[in-house]
Amino acid sequence: MQDRHRLTVAVVDDDEAVRDSLRFLLETAGFDVDTFASACQFLAAPVPRSPMCLLIDQHMPRVTGLDLLRQLKERGLDVPVALMTGSPSADLTQRAQEIGVAAVLEKPLAEEQLLRFVGRASA
Repeated sequence: MQDRHRLTVAVVDDDEAVRDSLRFLLETAGFDVDTFASACQFLAAPVPRSPMCLLIDQHMPRVTGLDLLRQLKERGLDVPVALMTGSPSADLTQRAQEIGVAAVLEKPLAEEQLLRFVGRASA
């Protein structure tokens, strides 16, 4: 039987290999995982009923990670978010923190750092 309070991690990344590897890592660690190939796909999906956190890629076509987060805030969705980027900068980190990102994670992702973020989100 599935625990109703188990955290669902939503991964939004246009790179299929990244989505697949994060799904494997997080499911192995005991989390439920939903993956989305774009911000538009995520926005069109029903919001899960279980507690959730988001891992969002910054550099996606059409809608960036920060743009997606702004739209989620406008819709009233307030969940822990980590922004993933292969091009970190102080400016990006500052903009992310200003709109409520809990963590900016540099790609390639460090497993320990990722699991620590998701673990805090589930506490």
